[in-house]
Amino acid sequence: MSDGHALGPRVVEIARGWIGTPYLHQGSCPRVGSDCLGLLRGIWRVLYGCEPDAVPVYTPDWAEPGRDEQLWRGLRAQMREVNGAPQPGEVLLFRMRAGSVAKHLGIASSVGRAPSFVHAYRGHGVVESPLSAPWQRRIVARFQFHEGAR
Repeated sequence: MSDGHALGPRVVEIARGWIGTPYLHQGSCPRVGSDCLGLLRGIWRVLYGCEPDAVPVYTPDWAEPGRDEQLWRGLRAQMREVNGAPQPGEVLLFRMRAGSVAKHLGIASSVGRAPSFVHAYRGHGVVESPLSAPWQRRIVARFQFHEGAR
């Protein structure tokens, strides 16, 4: 597979395999517990065999007090930021409230007339949700996994 778009169907398949996993802050284990970053970490492990960096301990309000876009910087360091029409398998970075740091992640699973995404959401676990207009407005960046997946 030569680019992130070619990996898209595989990424979606892996992400959907996590659906039903309970929400667990800092978790990253399918069927045991995961948060949104843990879902991304788990997909990365399937694709590449290990994680790109050690993830420091983080609190639910991490990065907000200092207004530090730490997650955005980390994604830029490991993945390719993309523009244009969304594609299945892309990582979506969300800002949950205007003026807050971007700190929620999901995987675009369907595009077109009925877009959806897979994400780990507090109180719901890992679910596939419609990528409704309110969710779309919260997207601040999109990223692709890089070539070299197993």
